[in-house]
Amino acid sequence: MTTLATPRTARSSPGTTAALTLPAAATLLALMNYCAPAATLADTARGLHAGASAQIWLMSSISLGLAAALLAAGSLADDHGRRRVFVVGAVALAVSSVACALAPNAAVFIAGRVAQGAASAALLVTGLGIIGASFAAGPRRARATGMWGAMVGLGIALGPVAAAGLTAAGGCRLWYWATVAASAVLAAAASRALTESRAERPRGVDVPGLATMSLGVAALVAAITWGRAGWTAPGVLALFAAAAVLLSGFVLVESRRREPMVDLALFRRPAFLLSVTGALVTGLAVIGVMTYLATMMSLVMGLSPIAAALVLAIWSGLSFLVALQAHRLPARLPVRRLLAAGFALAGVSELALAGLAPDAHWWRLVPGLAAAGVASGLTNAMLARLAVESVPADRASMGAGANNTARYIGASLGVAIVGAIATGSGHDAASLAHGTNVAMVVSAVTALGYAVLALVIRDRARAS
Repeated sequence: MTTLATPRTARSSPGTTAALTLPAAATLLALMNYCAPAATLADTARGLHAGASAQIWLMSSISLGLAAALLAAGSLADDHGRRRVFVVGAVALAVSSVACALAPNAAVFIAGRVAQGAASAALLVTGLGIIGASFAAGPRRARATGMWGAMVGLGIALGPVAAAGLTAAGGCRLWYWATVAASAVLAAAASRALTESRAERPRGVDVPGLATMSLGVAALVAAITWGRAGWTAPGVLALFAAAAVLLSGFVLVESRRREPMVDLALFRRPAFLLSVTGALVTGLAVIGVMTYLATMMSLVMGLSPIAAALVLAIWSGLSFLVALQAHRLPARLPVRRLLAAGFALAGVSELALAGLAPDAHWWRLVPGLAAAGVASGLTNAMLARLAVESVPADRASMGAGANNTARYIGASLGVAIVGAIATGSGHDAASLAHGTNVAMVVSAVTALGYAVLALVIRDRARAS
């Protein structure tokens, strides 16, 4: 197939429809799979005979694979072909899902989830890179990146519900067989319908950069995940130390290379800085607390897992709808201002949610969840657009990789922090409710603080 180097040639390709629908479908599948264990953890742990510490890894191991592979997958896709890496990611997701479906014990399942994370990373960053290469800057790209961002919300909404339904119908392994089938269809469709695109001037494989970044991020996420069972454990401290050394080595390596995997000068661009820090705060202040909310609705309010997932879908479903329509906002509104508005609304919504109580009815959460959904839809759409437009045109997948790496590192930190705050006062319903409310307030302050920072970065951009 013809190799495309620029958005102009990609835009004239007859495969433009596929260049939107297939990345959107891949993002939907990846996010559904990412969220699936939230509704099936008890059944999965029981089937694999997993103890309390192993259950932390059952939930969080996919984040390890995602965060470690995102930036590497994006850089490889830009240089060696986005369609190629997309297809490889779909095949790898199918294979790793087979491992999860057949896992005889928790260790094999966790390894399969880590591999699923790496495969999902390839789909997410190449999908957004394909969109960036296929749609020139303007209304059509805004619509396409809005669709991509909408799939994040829809995947979060549907994943727990679909997994819970399949578990009720045929056991907790049925979800992973469904993922095998969906991944195989996606790989076949992509290999036939997508047109190849890559950077006009490949930079070559930055082996030292790939190694230090991937291993450093893996060590950091592993330390955060393991630390939830005890932050002073020698293994946790060793992983934090390894992460600090490796990530410092990455910065040193990239600053000295002629053709770095990540040009550190990009951090002097306000748009790139917003893309990365906004994604980090999304994970830290939004995904972290929302990940815990469904569990707390079950433990504090007595809702069943599927009922809690359906209530939480008010947030994620509205996120989907708002991101889908975000391109209709007036073009004269700067992305930075919209991003700041989204985080401000997220902070307000979390303050509204800070009223969880054992005797509360689920409808008490609806106003806060609705406002949070609007906020997430707006921020997801703006961050997807920034991920593509804040980097050189031929490095779109790398930009997506940097954005999503920050998002999933932030999510790992957010889940760990919220979990520590929520359970810090005790494990009875009243104590969990109090802890969750405190976590909501902390998250709200973080989101509101970032809204102010986004405006400051905007002002810097105007003055420069």
